[in-house]
Amino acid sequence: MLKLSIGAVLALTTALPAFADMNFNRVAAFAVPSNADNTAEETSAEIIAATADGQTLVYTDSPLGVIGMIDIADPAAPKPLGVMEMSGEPTSVAIIGQTAFVGVNTSESYTQPSGALHVIDIASRSEVTTCDLGGQPDSVAVAKDGSFVTVAIENERDEDLGDGGLPQMPGGFVVKVPVSDGVLNCAGLQKIDLTGVPTIGATDPEPEFVDVNAAGEIVVTMQENNHIAIIAADGSVATHFSAGTVDLDGIDTKKDGKLSFDGSLQDVPREPDAVKWIDEDHFATANEGDWKGGSRGFTIFNKDGTVVYDAGNSFEHLVASAGHYPDKRAGKKGAEPESVEFGLFDGQPLLFIGSERGSIVAVYDVTDPANPAFLQLLPSGIGPEGYVALPSRNLLVSANETDARGDGNAEAHVMIFERSEAAASYPMITSAGTQPLIGWGALSGLVADATQPGMLYAVADSFYSAQPRIFTIDATTTPAKITGAIDITRNGPPAQLLDLEGITLDGQGGFWLASEGRSDRMIPHGLIHVNADGEIEDQIGLPAELAHVETRFGFEGIAMDGTTLWMATQREWGDDPAGLVKLVSYDTDSGEWGAVHYPLEAKGEGWMGLSEITIHDGVAYVLERDNQLAQRAKVKKIFQVALSDLTPAPLGGDLPVVRKQEVRDLLPDLKATGGYVVDKVEGFAIDASGNGFIVTDNDGVDDSSGETLFMNIGAMGNKTGG
Repeated sequence: MLKLSIGAVLALTTALPAFADMNFNRVAAFAVPSNADNTAEETSAEIIAATADGQTLVYTDSPLGVIGMIDIADPAAPKPLGVMEMSGEPTSVAIIGQTAFVGVNTSESYTQPSGALHVIDIASRSEVTTCDLGGQPDSVAVAKDGSFVTVAIENERDEDLGDGGLPQMPGGFVVKVPVSDGVLNCAGLQKIDLTGVPTIGATDPEPEFVDVNAAGEIVVTMQENNHIAIIAADGSVATHFSAGTVDLDGIDTKKDGKLSFDGSLQDVPREPDAVKWIDEDHFATANEGDWKGGSRGFTIFNKDGTVVYDAGNSFEHLVASAGHYPDKRAGKKGAEPESVEFGLFDGQPLLFIGSERGSIVAVYDVTDPANPAFLQLLPSGIGPEGYVALPSRNLLVSANETDARGDGNAEAHVMIFERSEAAASYPMITSAGTQPLIGWGALSGLVADATQPGMLYAVADSFYSAQPRIFTIDATTTPAKITGAIDITRNGPPAQLLDLEGITLDGQGGFWLASEGRSDRMIPHGLIHVNADGEIEDQIGLPAELAHVETRFGFEGIAMDGTTLWMATQREWGDDPAGLVKLVSYDTDSGEWGAVHYPLEAKGEGWMGLSEITIHDGVAYVLERDNQLAQRAKVKKIFQVALSDLTPAPLGGDLPVVRKQEVRDLLPDLKATGGYVVDKVEGFAIDASGNGFIVTDNDGVDDSSGETLFMNIGAMGNKTGG
């Protein structure tokens, strides 16, 4: 079995044919609720397909029981075309020409599975016919020549019954239905029995995914059985084999609030989910895994069962290097590759592997199936489940099933990427190349080096509470590079009970940090002084005047002016008038506390608050934002306050209100990514050359798209001149 490191995979690019230097970049994000009733509590875009002309997308929406349609004549401006009821749960869709074939689950129970194949004329939005499938459909695929449709009838098990294992009857099978002149011949339906084929759960095969090659051969994965079968053009099982196991080293195996890629798993079943043919002899599987911690990669097989390539830990490392590693899934499936797509773009064979929980897709050149060459990573949206490649239009489309509005995040989206000669715009920051690999995410505070342009430091919040760190960033490269990580320690071990939201230089080689605090989790508000090695030298709690009015929304930024620290409080505390928040001061020499009031912008939906404070060249800059995203986001702005206004008054009395002046509206910057506007712009710094940098908090990829936006927004001038 061939296993390659990331470095080895990257080195192989020099041996590839001389394809044009092309990259995918996102050009649009289509919000699924805009295609249906906006009052729906949950929507989804799970499996997606496109018409032959590449002008219309069709996706399944299981929560609403519909299929949705999108006009992408202009891929940068997708338009809603509405939905169609499916009288059940649509599970998959495939298209021949302008005709959609939709698998619909109508099962009454796990023991009485049923389903149908609905044939939809896309142009007229009408149902042509319905074919009874005799079981619960999962994946639907069509022959390259349009001569038949095949469906994986999973008849899935009840995971809450017993230990959720196999067998649980009835077993699944595959159906093949002929198509003639675009007309589905239900009477000619062929049931292909797989009973006895897999070694595991032989009486209960559970076909998961199907795909068809140019020779009319069907490859079918049986994930729970850890088995793969090749069905010949005549419908017989030509060959079958175990999907095998992998040994994994250098992976994160614990859900523990830190990213440590030093674990190992041995003899892990691959358990392939999605599958796609690369050519007539090779196919790729996304190994979602389940048993023994998950297999975490993808595999390319020859159809005779030979493994020609296995990703090992490299896919997981790629996901982590871009800040997309889901630590909450570390003990189960890790990066959890679930989706695979293939397309031949201008003669270049490209494979796309999607991480469902990491919400990212990796692009590989598979000119040599035994040596895939990694090309780039793309931000896919929350919970990517399905992809469709449109080589004739140089497009890739992702369907994201997760609607996280209930958790204050984004609705489900369909995202569109266009291939061109433009430079890759994502990721904007990466730790690729660090040894050992530096895992990161949830960046919440930013400060620039005092003398070296483009050198910055960042902290992560309490999502990684077991691994508080200061990250060193080289922002002179594209993407910016995380080059090091300083562990924050207390008497040796990693410090605990910290929620780091701000960082500033202490002028002596160390740092002052702001910990936001959460009393309900026994995380105190306060200031932390660390030396250059990250060892805590001093920790300062709130004075009584602040402690008795604090809320969980505390210090979100910190800056230093001489011997005075200034902290931006995120939201109003108990003694603040509505619309005013404190900028709190602490004199490091005298130990005196003080504050001024800062006037917030008018509040729309949600709340308004502060995320950062930076002092540069005699001016204080404050980052102010609402907690809204996508089309609901209204305020993501940088304001400046004259240092002469920052004259602190004693705590407990009336506080002066400072004047502010808008410096930059960040909404155009956030919209320029082609995705939806993210919520948490949390870090802002100005480097030694006067350039401003912003960074967003990706919430540790928890009910989040995982995207971290790191941007150089250019020279920051003093608008007041004072």
